[in-house]
Amino acid sequence: MTLHCYVGVPGYHAVVTALPDTSEPEYASLADKAYTAIRDRLIMLDIPPMTAIDDVALARSLEVGRTPVREALKRLEIDRLVISYPRRGTFATAVDITDLAYISEIRVQLEPLAARRAAESSGTAALSELVALADTIDEIDVRTLDRDALMRWDLHVHRAIYTAAANPHLEDTLIRYDNLATRIFCLFLDRMSHFDQHVGEHSGLLRAIGDRRADEAEQRARDHVIGFEKAIRAVV
Repeated sequence: MTLHCYVGVPGYHAVVTALPDTSEPEYASLADKAYTAIRDRLIMLDIPPMTAIDDVALARSLEVGRTPVREALKRLEIDRLVISYPRRGTFATAVDITDLAYISEIRVQLEPLAARRAAESSGTAALSELVALADTIDEIDVRTLDRDALMRWDLHVHRAIYTAAANPHLEDTLIRYDNLATRIFCLFLDRMSHFDQHVGEHSGLLRAIGDRRADEAEQRARDHVIGFEKAIRAVV
């Protein structure tokens, strides 16, 4: 599945190489498939904020029935990505910059916790995968990637750390709030400069986790979240 942030960025090219694996995963149900696909469209603003959700069109595009789509939309309402109104229908939620402080307040506590847990608790194989991911990031010339590709890397790295933390409840919570942060990120991408540096921070974080430097990993994760909020506020 291709994800898009709809921004125009002079100087960035549409050449996309060494991207995260986006092959179709195995789903437990059609509702799970619909949930993942619609969620990704919402967080990357393929479905713009405040847009009415056409469940018939979504079902057709995803090649599933309307029932799985409706089940997915109920879950997405819990995630605060859509909102339903009686007799009006379901809409993508607005992206409200005032939510940034609330989202960051939670992430600045939980992202460092996930990084520390991953460094302290992950097995050797999982840590090796994070180091390999850091190696891949270091080999990428981010100047050849468009902002959409960079955004996909951001999602991929965070998800990898959440999984390595090996706490499913922490992972679910972090994914939910990272999704909300990503929508804000996408909304302001066209105003931001040096986004490649943000991706570059991932390498140091992944290596700190991979080398079991828990204190450093925790601090790098905290700095990363704080830096994200500052970067957004600088362009609002």
